[in-house]
Amino acid sequence: MEDVITNILKFQISELTKERIVIAIRWGCMALFFYTAYAKIIDHHRFLRGLMRVHLISTSAAFISIAVPIVEIIVSLLLLIPKTAKFGLCCFVTVMTGFTLYIISALIWEKNLPCNCGGAIEKLSWIQHIWFNVAFILIAICAIWLTNLRITSNLKQNEKF
Repeated sequence: MEDVITNILKFQISELTKERIVIAIRWGCMALFFYTAYAKIIDHHRFLRGLMRVHLISTSAAFISIAVPIVEIIVSLLLLIPKTAKFGLCCFVTVMTGFTLYIISALIWEKNLPCNCGGAIEKLSWIQHIWFNVAFILIAICAIWLTNLRITSNLKQNEKF
């Protein structure tokens, strides 16, 4: 029974296709974080000023304005290196979940919420931000799942020999 379920969940796609999908997702996540980190660094003063206007985090705004782009760059680098890619995807999901929870909580408790995402992403409404983040989170989770399927498949093939 377990083998039937496992076969259904594999979607019957080749290992090469799985790998290519995972790489495309990694590069998409990496591009998003490099892009937003770059925008925050280039216009750091505006990013800091925006964070200072959010009452929930205003006391930590200086630290957050430095930490967020650094974390985004580190996660991007983890996604770039094949040996750390799975860990990078897990970090990406964690950070994006944190950003999403921040947006939701700020929407609940803040009257005027400035967007400090950087670049074209700032043009999204807050609801669009949440859906955008959720979409990237789900895509990254899909990549982690496909990576785990590849690892499991490789282990089963090695057991046959």
